[in-house]
Amino acid sequence: MKPVSYMAIVLCVMLFLTRCSSGAVDEEVNESVQNKTEPFTRNTKIEDVINAPSFDGFGRLLFPTDEYYYSGDTLEELGLTYYSHIDPDETVEIVNTLRERAADGQTIFYDIYTDEEKAADPAKEDTGLFFFKGIPGEKFAICNAGGAFAYVGAMQDSFPHALELSQKGYNAFALIYRPGAQTACEDLARAIRFIFAHADELEVDTDCYSLWGGSAGARMAAWLGSYGAEAFGGGDLPRPGAVIMLYTGLSEYSESDPPTYACVGDRDGIANWRVMQARLEAMQQAGIDTEFHVYSGLGHGFGLGTGTSAEGWINDAVAFWEQQMKK
Repeated sequence: MKPVSYMAIVLCVMLFLTRCSSGAVDEEVNESVQNKTEPFTRNTKIEDVINAPSFDGFGRLLFPTDEYYYSGDTLEELGLTYYSHIDPDETVEIVNTLRERAADGQTIFYDIYTDEEKAADPAKEDTGLFFFKGIPGEKFAICNAGGAFAYVGAMQDSFPHALELSQKGYNAFALIYRPGAQTACEDLARAIRFIFAHADELEVDTDCYSLWGGSAGARMAAWLGSYGAEAFGGGDLPRPGAVIMLYTGLSEYSESDPPTYACVGDRDGIANWRVMQARLEAMQQAGIDTEFHVYSGLGHGFGLGTGTSAEGWINDAVAFWEQQMKK
């Protein structure tokens, strides 16, 4: 047997290392391609969505940060406290849309507080705006989910609405806010301020913007409409051109309230439809433009109402908002 030369050994080692390196790179590329091309499905685990690389650490805000308020292991099994008629197909479309947009280099999440502010108040770490971009230069809406001011039920009560609005061309944001009525309204005021301050970068028209909300989120939208962002620390900013409210029992209003659209189910055990109807009738008598709908057989938290008597309500709400744009 001939002795193996030193050079031969070096060449073998280099070849081995090259193959290993190439394999690692290939594996990295494959993983990157997989993350970009393989869509989430009904069977995808919620945990896998939260930890998806495309979401860059803010995936945890897609679902309630307190696990007590949601159930299920997969997207198909997702349940949210206080909510009904959750459509798994909508959930899957939302997370896939966000991941695809992130993979295309779009910014889909914005912090509304600075690092210094979050350090001073750690609760502000769990806030921010998910952006569902529409046509550049088009008007914007902020969607606010409910959750009894204990958590944010965005996957049923603001993400679906924001996605629909973006598909209609509008620039839609879904706010993730802190628990508590006061802090939630402060976060909404800050979000409005953030969007106005970055309107050019975000490519949004700030004229006649709208505030949307369901349940607790509807109260937030209504209160900001009644009292303005300044009342909650957001500064002297224009009030919304329209407020869109779903299933809440709020009765208070002011004579300077923006035009308001509202809808609710007639079997809502949390928000009595008559309370909402009485509020809008009083606003109408005060000269405020309103529109009210009550849907048969529906309880609380129906979201877009896909497959129910409320299906299509969002088209009516958009039409109402568009009427205000023409004034």
